[in-house]
Amino acid sequence: MRSGVRHCTLWLIVLLLAAPLGQTLESATPSPPEYRLRFYHTHTNERLDIIYRRGDTYLPEALAELDHYLRDHRTGEVRHFDPHLFDLLHDLTASLSDSGGEIDVICGYRTPWSNEFLRTRSAHTGVALHSLHMQAEAIDIRLPGIPTSAVRDAALRLHRGESATIAIPTSCTWTWDACASGS
Repeated sequence: MRSGVRHCTLWLIVLLLAAPLGQTLESATPSPPEYRLRFYHTHTNERLDIIYRRGDTYLPEALAELDHYLRDHRTGEVRHFDPHLFDLLHDLTASLSDSGGEIDVICGYRTPWSNEFLRTRSAHTGVALHSLHMQAEAIDIRLPGIPTSAVRDAALRLHRGESATIAIPTSCTWTWDACASGS
């Protein structure tokens, strides 16, 4: 009987010692942070909820989906956006404690034709002749429920010197560098 108890006790000890070994390396290593953006396009009424980056790795399929989402809605033409622009949006919304909030997209990529169409509609359109939208380096946005001035101030606090532009529809359009210099 004693050998039976010893035998069961030995197996119990082996099982208890072996249980942690059943964990995979994946479950022991924390997963990298995910970078998610949620959009609503004011002209197409499309919504997009997307994880575009995990840790330091951009997800090519997600970037292609973002490029398509930000296409010229008049012509359907797609242009590649620098993924750092999405990082700017992510950091901007996070700095406003709105990282899960939806970003209204007013304009993404714009073909030269669309740019000229908008520019010549009236004398005061605010559309630049050489708009960065035509290089897929600008996105016009607004954050519902957050005052434009708060978004502008948060963007300035990020101190980003990147070439991409996020124009917040107001009486003036601004870029990171122009805002920093007061232009």
